[in-house]
Amino acid sequence: MRNACVVARRELVAYFASPLAYVFIVIFLALAGALTFYVGGFFDRGQADLEPFFTFHPWLYLFLVPALSMRLWAEERKAGTLEFLMTLPVTTGEAVVGKFAAAWIFAGIALALTFPIWITVGWLGNPDNGVIATGYLGSWLMAGGYLAVGSAISALTRNQVIAFVLAAGACFLLLLAGADVVQSFLKSFLPESIASAVAGLSFQSHFQQLSQGALELKDLVYFASLIATALVVNTLVVELKKAG
Repeated sequence: MRNACVVARRELVAYFASPLAYVFIVIFLALAGALTFYVGGFFDRGQADLEPFFTFHPWLYLFLVPALSMRLWAEERKAGTLEFLMTLPVTTGEAVVGKFAAAWIFAGIALALTFPIWITVGWLGNPDNGVIATGYLGSWLMAGGYLAVGSAISALTRNQVIAFVLAAGACFLLLLAGADVVQSFLKSFLPESIASAVAGLSFQSHFQQLSQGALELKDLVYFASLIATALVVNTLVVELKKAG
């Protein structure tokens, strides 16, 4: 873990050394505010909560998180620095965990900077802060899931645009896996048990529970399992590319 922390620190410093990091944060904060107060009709609802804020997070992450994850490995391969990274006294698994952790921490910082929205709700009414805190936890876990999937896909190519498109597509499928229209389509030719298993892979259904304040073990296990599985795949892909 010490080596993974060294890689994470290196990556996190690199994020804030680039203007793209600040552009990402500004865009995220601007979109989060606009979607909450204008598109989500925050003031028209007459209710002091952050439901409009969390409602748009799965869709907001669908475009922004792949933009964050696409550079994790594709940039290393394109710049030819992957070979240098692999010569350092770190294992492939430590490098994968370190790079993912840095991106996840960065996403957490961007999410934490939305705290004025929470303060605004508290000033306007008397919200259930426990529900809001659980929603923030769920949002951060979901961002981790998006990042892990995007990181694994980034390792497949040296082209960042391709990595972005493929990651966004994969996350879109996972997001809609539990949607009624998708389930109706799957049940038309698959057993209900298989369709239900596919629904269980949905980002939306697990995040929705957390955003409503329901902190259940199955949702935490889902995100932890998804992240762990994607990181294992990420490690295997990097190993194969390194061997090739």
